[in-house]
Amino acid sequence: MSEPRKLYIKSFGCQMNVYDSHRMADSLAGDYRETDRPDGADLIVLNTCHIRERASEKIFSELGRIKELKSAAEKEGRRMLIAVAGCVAQAEGNEIIRRAPFVNIVIGPQSIHRLPDLVARAHLASAVVETNFPIEDKFDHLAPPSFAATRARGISAFVSVQEGCDKFCTFCVVPYTRGIESSRPVAKISEEIEHLTAAGVVEVTLIGQNVNAYHGHGPDGRPWSLARLIEHVAAKREIARVRYMTSHPRDMSDDLIASHRDIPKLMPFLHLPIQSGSDRILAAMNRRHGRSEYLDIVARVRAARPDIAISSDFIVGFPGETEDDFAATIDLIEQVKFAQAYSFTYSARPGTPAAEMDGQIAEAVKTERLARLQIAIERQRQAFSAALVGRKLDVLFERPGRLPGQIAGRSPYLQPVQVMASAHRIGTVGRVEITALSTNSLFGEPIDPVPAYAMMPPAFAAAEGA
Repeated sequence: MSEPRKLYIKSFGCQMNVYDSHRMADSLAGDYRETDRPDGADLIVLNTCHIRERASEKIFSELGRIKELKSAAEKEGRRMLIAVAGCVAQAEGNEIIRRAPFVNIVIGPQSIHRLPDLVARAHLASAVVETNFPIEDKFDHLAPPSFAATRARGISAFVSVQEGCDKFCTFCVVPYTRGIESSRPVAKISEEIEHLTAAGVVEVTLIGQNVNAYHGHGPDGRPWSLARLIEHVAAKREIARVRYMTSHPRDMSDDLIASHRDIPKLMPFLHLPIQSGSDRILAAMNRRHGRSEYLDIVARVRAARPDIAISSDFIVGFPGETEDDFAATIDLIEQVKFAQAYSFTYSARPGTPAAEMDGQIAEAVKTERLARLQIAIERQRQAFSAALVGRKLDVLFERPGRLPGQIAGRSPYLQPVQVMASAHRIGTVGRVEITALSTNSLFGEPIDPVPAYAMMPPAFAAAEGA
């Protein structure tokens, strides 16, 4: 039997792309073995993000480097296929072929289940482009991951429950590249999670472009809210932790807020993008909520779960943003005290309303404002981490650490935590007293007994006994 060909996938952007990359690898597993190096690969897939201008330009730079690998493969007598997937592929399919004619496959995010067929067709054609929105649901046609693939990806997993967005923020391409909001049925999500837990996964993050707009049909035939889905997932014995992202403030419902109070397995972490602290800019962005509504949500979430950490996204230099508008954003940051946040300068995306707005901000102004905003955010992040020293946290131990005898895990707030402890703890949640911190990690000491093998997920216990 001949050795499987090699597949290299590189993911850019959001958690949805990580999930899609895994599923593409799973769909090709019969013919390709995943590798962590592009050189020597027979098929290279770039799974792209189109949110930022530099992100799409980065793809073309990456393609330039890959072209050299393809030329080297041809000199060795091998044919290397190159595929561009994801949101850049969806938005710029023909442009990719024009600028990089050596690309063999262009495939949008809603068509990734068709990748094996496109690979077969690409062996017979110079280029294959698939960017139409298919009638069928891609999730019904994607192969499940193998036991070995799931184990290799670790004990935490993303599970896509919702795709697309109907909000049509004026800066955003998601409605055009991912389509309108759609939600997977509860039964399909439950089946996927059970497949993951059988291979040792103990933490799932329910993901979607606008995940708290989830409205998939439950076993009762009625639409379920995200809160009800979380309750259903948390009831699974093998699941130790549940998370969700990314949310929109307009869909932060009362029952979802109550979930943070009532479901212990739901982690005390909420990523809730606002983008700006100025009501005027929020209106121009078509966010359809204001500053006061956002602050009210934060207050209600913190009342339900006082130890919760809040994270957000910010766009600096949106068209028409004045210094007063920017000052309102800084003021909101100071009020909320975020545990972390992602921030970017505004980037005009072709086809979005904001790209045609008057009052485009000079790059130098955007860059200077971003630097000020990031100083404020970093100050809050460091203060949040420093306040954890001396506290006792539940840590999910995920993998061996960098030092002998050390293991690494994640706090409820997603920070890396390093402890000196037995590898037998990997796959379990243990109590840790935080004793120190570095720039990006926490350090601590376990304060509970070493767990018995019976406490470990079956897949990991079996591996330890092998």
